[in-house]
Amino acid sequence: KVTKGPGSAKAGLAMAFKLIEAAQCRWRAITAPHLVALVRAGVVFEAGKRVERPDELGEAGASAAEQALPTAA
Repeated sequence: KVTKGPGSAKAGLAMAFKLIEAAQCRWRAITAPHLVALVRAGVVFEAGKRVERPDELGEAGASAAEQALPTAA
């Protein structure tokens, strides 16, 4: 028999808990929480090192830096 919802509040909570618990196995741990703000601000990193200027990037990193930087229109 197919239902359109969890059936009850307790069953819904249990279903959400089990789904989050299953997804948790695939999450990656943040090993450098102090760098999260820099990543969100658009700072470019290459091989784990912060790149100050795009001309310091290698061939592969140059295209990634250009994509990460906002363009003025």
